[in-house]
Amino acid sequence: MGKVTGFLEIDRQVHKYQPAADRIRHFREFTLPMSDSEVEKQAARCMDCGIPFCHGPNGCPVHNQIPDWNDLIYAGDWDAAIRNLHSTNNFPEWTGRICPAPCEEACTLNLEDIPVAIKTIEQAIADKAYETGYVRPYPAEKQTGRKVAVVGSGPAGMAAAQQLGRAGHEVHVYERESRPGGLMRYGIPDFKIEKHYIDRRVEQMQGEGVTFHCGVNVGVDKPVDELLAEYDAVLYCGGSEKPRPAGIPGVDLHGVHDAMPYLVQQNRRVANEDIQSVAWPSEPIVAGGKHVVVVGGGDTASDCVGTAFRQGAVRVTQLDIRPQPPEKEDKLTVWPYWATKMRTSSSQAEGAQREFQVATLEFVGEDGELTAVKCCEVDEKRKPVEGTEFFIRADLAFIAIGFAGVPEGGFAGNLGDRLEMAQDARRSHNVVANEVDYRTSVDKLFAAGDVRRGQSLVVWAIREGRQAARSIDEFLMGTTLLPR
Repeated sequence: MGKVTGFLEIDRQVHKYQPAADRIRHFREFTLPMSDSEVEKQAARCMDCGIPFCHGPNGCPVHNQIPDWNDLIYAGDWDAAIRNLHSTNNFPEWTGRICPAPCEEACTLNLEDIPVAIKTIEQAIADKAYETGYVRPYPAEKQTGRKVAVVGSGPAGMAAAQQLGRAGHEVHVYERESRPGGLMRYGIPDFKIEKHYIDRRVEQMQGEGVTFHCGVNVGVDKPVDELLAEYDAVLYCGGSEKPRPAGIPGVDLHGVHDAMPYLVQQNRRVANEDIQSVAWPSEPIVAGGKHVVVVGGGDTASDCVGTAFRQGAVRVTQLDIRPQPPEKEDKLTVWPYWATKMRTSSSQAEGAQREFQVATLEFVGEDGELTAVKCCEVDEKRKPVEGTEFFIRADLAFIAIGFAGVPEGGFAGNLGDRLEMAQDARRSHNVVANEVDYRTSVDKLFAAGDVRRGQSLVVWAIREGRQAARSIDEFLMGTTLLPR
């Protein structure tokens, strides 16, 4: 805990943002860091709550020891706080930027709507780790002689590769795109996380002996069976990347796109790469001077909103089929779980028009070009309400309603019927592997991250990658010292 009476004496403060009028002019991060002394004051607010729900099953998936490093920061021991944070989280500079912070929802002080600023403190600790030189290679003292292949270099694959490399295994990471990072690099906009934070970790891991093979699409360029023959174990962390079909008439009109090709293109532009992606090929998509409609209410939809504003969109409208949530939740009913309440992302706050409890009936066009989106209000069962139809002008529309699991062909298709696949509650087509050992139905093949659990948060991917690494280490060596 921090200061005994800190939560009574110190108001909650989080880092501020650049004004919207300034930040939409660039694709860089726009948070304004707090000083060390301000961060230490916020850490002092961590109270002696008895049961730290923040790092329980409802709070932090990687079980960050939040009260411990809050107390260390309050005491001014940043070095110990850095070591503590990295003991549970390989990439806290990622989660400190893009995690929605379920830990803060589970904080006891959230009963009064003033949770400890955990996310802000975590980002400050992670950034301090770079300043102090803590983020450097930590190679294993001795090698085991075992070889492991990791397919996919998103958060799950990167976390697993780092853990396995530090355990002394020879680790090779295969990535079909030109650079490592998965959708951390190509899906999440730079204004949320700049990609040099990924590059630094890749450099660190290379110093620890991890080898990256980019531009290799396993299952297409390299058969999976060949990989299984070459390595003692293979971990599949390919992600959940198949867009969920919208089933909306007019989806084939020019100007209607799935969200991911749009986001990937812009990330590649910012990185001075060719905008054509292996997984997301598309014609150039730019929102400048256009009326944009985004279908969907989640993080991907919000990222489309922020990207469109930065490209110079005239107007951006976001459609959400869910009813508008309440401004404040019933704490005694919901806490410490994630609450359904009105939330406004930084991108939405830049000027988006939000429509709730609205269904997208049709994309309307002329001569094959999108001109409008036909909508209507829906009832509590999401059924259209007759007589409520209306049209929204649109030159460009993005569908951001989630992902449906592993695409046909590729890695999974290469294994045919040997790889057991199943549908989850969201009808996503995922690889079958449990959370105990992460083994699949194919010998020596493990799976972790979104490819196993379906689309989820970066913090869950890191957790699964770490746990899968422990299982693989135990599989190869008979025992393991890696944490779970």
